[in-house]
Amino acid sequence: MSTLIAAQAPEARSSSGFRFVMLLPGALVTFLLILFALGLVLFLAFRANDGSLLGAGFSLANFLTVVSDPLYWTVTLRSLIIAGLVTLATVVTAYPVAYYLAFHAGRRRGLLLFLVTLPFWTSYLLRVFAWKIVLAYNGVLNSALIESGIWSEPTLAFLNTPAAVVVTLAHAYAPFAILPIYVALDTIPKSLLEAASDLGARPFTAFRRVVLPNSMPGVLAAALVVFVPTVGDYVTPAMVGGPASTMIGTLIQSQFGKANDWPFGAALSVCVMLVILLVVLVARGADRRFGSRT
Repeated sequence: MSTLIAAQAPEARSSSGFRFVMLLPGALVTFLLILFALGLVLFLAFRANDGSLLGAGFSLANFLTVVSDPLYWTVTLRSLIIAGLVTLATVVTAYPVAYYLAFHAGRRRGLLLFLVTLPFWTSYLLRVFAWKIVLAYNGVLNSALIESGIWSEPTLAFLNTPAAVVVTLAHAYAPFAILPIYVALDTIPKSLLEAASDLGARPFTAFRRVVLPNSMPGVLAAALVVFVPTVGDYVTPAMVGGPASTMIGTLIQSQFGKANDWPFGAALSVCVMLVILLVVLVARGADRRFGSRT
């Protein structure tokens, strides 16, 4: 027995060393690109702006300004509403696509999944530019409406509006919603649907009582994957939105850019992260309730 243990010990040490080597690059990237950056943001948030890169002294003035100024509350609320609408539109449109991929695609599933991920091959900015061309005053949509005789002249009602931001973001993040929902649907045992059919359940009843509850973890995951980045997006509102579409990411970017007030921008970022963290915790609680029911 002692000989066997002694023979297994070098193998265990070798396996542990291999795991350590494999985990080291990811750990370094996580520390340098995430934890270090987050720590730097927290450090800057408590600094006073004196024109230097890292500020001077420690102060709560930045957070007091964020809390007391109604502008930031208004823009944050607007960002949450726009992100919520984007999430709702994305999940509602992504669910039928994921459902078809999971249950009806058959041999075409691989090709369709490839087409779903195809937008990842192009730049995010190019997709936003494409929507700007579609929604512009002399763009594709206005030209199509005039050619069809619905309108007699172009309109400014499409571009530089909150609706344009919602549509553009929903299109950009659609693959991020389709894939998690598809994975959740694909893991549902087909025997559950067969059992529901044998018990006399109609297709809609089987979907409502079996498919939908079991796919809710994927739906919630998709909602978080879409909601979290869209709250802080500043590129899309700047390109296809107007003054009424200004989001909190735009204000944060301006603090790190034109205003050159990195400490206040960091404090604003920390406040937004706390709001997003609260939303994530609520979603996690909802996920646990759905998990306990299913």
